[in-house]
Amino acid sequence: MSYRFEKLIVWQKAMDFCVKIYNKSKKFPKDELYGLTSQLRRATTSIALNIAEGSACKSKKEFLQFLYIALRSQYEVVTVLRLLNKLNYLDNNIAKELECDIGEIGMMIQGMINSFKLNPNN
Repeated sequence: MSYRFEKLIVWQKAMDFCVKIYNKSKKFPKDELYGLTSQLRRATTSIALNIAEGSACKSKKEFLQFLYIALRSQYEVVTVLRLLNKLNYLDNNIAKELECDIGEIGMMIQGMINSFKLNPNN
């Protein structure tokens, strides 16, 4: 069985990013497991989850609501990544790589939002 959202490149990239975050965050201090580690993981998974859920909507207007939530989660991820870097839990190069990845996902989400706004009936 195949789902519509699985064809969306932005969803695929968000899923790959989730896996990357889970792998990188295994190395965070154990005392952050229920703090920043959990927050980062939840915000990251929220992006893919909202894209998937939104793709099942009957209208673009409704899908837009989920895309906006995914975009807000992307901003949350960036903020947590920057904080982790300031706390020296993330190496500068890894932090930059992750920010680049999440930035690309955010641009793709914003592109979908812009496309839906320009063509609300298609």
